Amino acid sequence: MHDIFRTRSSRTISRTVWLVLLICITFSFGGALAAQQADPAGIATGDKTNAVDAGGNAFVVAEPTDKADPDYAAKKKAFDEYQAQAAKEPLAVKLADSVGHVRIATNFGWTLNTGYLVLFMQAGFALLTCGLVRKKNAAHLMMLNFAAYVFAFLAYYVCGYAFQFGAVAINAAPAGLGGTPTLNHFLIGSGQWGFLGGKGFFLSGPGYDAGSNVLTLFEVVFMETAGYIIVGSICERINFWGFLLCEVFVGALLYPIFGCWVWGGGWMSQLGATMNLGHGYVDFAGSSVVHAVGGFCAMALAIVLGPRLGKYGPDGKPRAFPAHNIVFVVTGTFILLFGWMGFNPGSTLAATDLRIGVIAINTNLAAVAGAATSIVLWYFMFGKPDISMGCNGMLAGLVAITAPCAFVGPNAAVIIGIIAGAIVCFGVLFNERVLKVDDPCGAVSVHGYCGWFGAVALGIFADGTYGAGWNGIGPASYLGKAGQGVTGLLHGDTSQFLTQLGGATLCAIYAFAFTFVVFKVVNAVRPLRVSKEAEIEGLDLPEFGMLAYPESGDEVSAAV
Repeated sequence: MHDIFRTRSSRTISRTVWLVLLICITFSFGGALAAQQADPAGIATGDKTNAVDAGGNAFVVAEPTDKADPDYAAKKKAFDEYQAQAAKEPLAVKLADSVGHVRIATNFGWTLNTGYLVLFMQAGFALLTCGLVRKKNAAHLMMLNFAAYVFAFLAYYVCGYAFQFGAVAINAAPAGLGGTPTLNHFLIGSGQWGFLGGKGFFLSGPGYDAGSNVLTLFEVVFMETAGYIIVGSICERINFWGFLLCEVFVGALLYPIFGCWVWGGGWMSQLGATMNLGHGYVDFAGSSVVHAVGGFCAMALAIVLGPRLGKYGPDGKPRAFPAHNIVFVVTGTFILLFGWMGFNPGSTLAATDLRIGVIAINTNLAAVAGAATSIVLWYFMFGKPDISMGCNGMLAGLVAITAPCAFVGPNAAVIIGIIAGAIVCFGVLFNERVLKVDDPCGAVSVHGYCGWFGAVALGIFADGTYGAGWNGIGPASYLGKAGQGVTGLLHGDTSQFLTQLGGATLCAIYAFAFTFVVFKVVNAVRPLRVSKEAEIEGLDLPEFGMLAYPESGDEVSAAV
């Protein structure tokens, strides 16, 4: 009877998948009929309307349409003067087309290159997670990291990108990339209350556009980062088919949905306009959108799977499973630090946004502050510094600064890194000793807890020097100050702090609950965990038929 139940459940899941694909295909080709024409050649993207000065003032003066606007007369006069001047100097207008195109092209190049840096982080994650586990599972870890990129990317291509950015042009058009005007429809919701994007499935129709594809490349490597995070918490006991299902879930649903709410012009980003809550929920580069989503997803999966065999003794006390290759761990950490130079500065989506210099230095300062704190704290608690905790401290600082990196100064970045370095240490001990969550690489603490803190830290430390007009709020002035940007609690904006606190907490609940419910059901239908015999032997041979270290084969056999 149980086998029949499993068979029927498997058929139901299969039919559901095919139904989702059919719906996606329908919307994809339906989107191709949209009035806004895509520009796959990149010829029409970038013109005089994209030519602006350092202050963001446009070359072209737009024609005012709201006659009820108190400034309508002044705006109409400015427009008429521009029209008259343009008629006298047609060459200047033609040159402005070239300037606007080059500006967008420069930002394309910047965004793509920083995306390549983030892509290289996959190598860092692979080395880090592989080095932290036992050598009998090393090949398994490398295969998981490799497969994460492959299958999560395919899921994102089919529907994840459309769900996340299918309506980005409505409220959050990436102006530095030409605005991606073809992505202008919510599948669920509308206006400032959008919940799910509805264009760009299979990157076809509206998604087959030069600007949209640049955004795709940059955003898919962010999604992949969330997908890599779960590897560190579920390794050494998950079977391969179960892992692939997890990655498809992250790439198609979990990450894109929350990403739409915050970065795709969705409802959370618009809370400033709809509920008068600061600038709406803000996360510059993904402390919550990427890291907390991945971290709390990982926590749920670790609970569903249960701890590794032998992790807890008969007395309930945890046993240490030492890392098998510290060289991998340190090398992987530095590769991640290097890739983060694309992760955070690249999130401007524009080389012409010179805040990239501040973002880069803030990112590095938080990283070293987090590493220093975790090394010193561990030394005082246990009498010796721990290099793996030092590496986790560096990653904790990076995760925590990712949301506020553009909105704070260097001193705040150091404070954020110090706090994150402490959070990761206590978080690892709390998970292991109190919650009994077996997290081999500390991913829940690094990405979940510190990701939550990073989003909240933005609401505390943002100093208002950047982000004027963010999410459409206060483009001219905010809190009574001209040019005031995103502002935190310490600089006078309580509402932004409350928005960040509530939004980050919602992110944690959403990622954990959604994952737990889905995979609790999946695990009941078909177990996600390998057999006891395979786990004892090590997963390299049972799962993939090869060892990472063939010369150790006799040792593994003898141990079994």
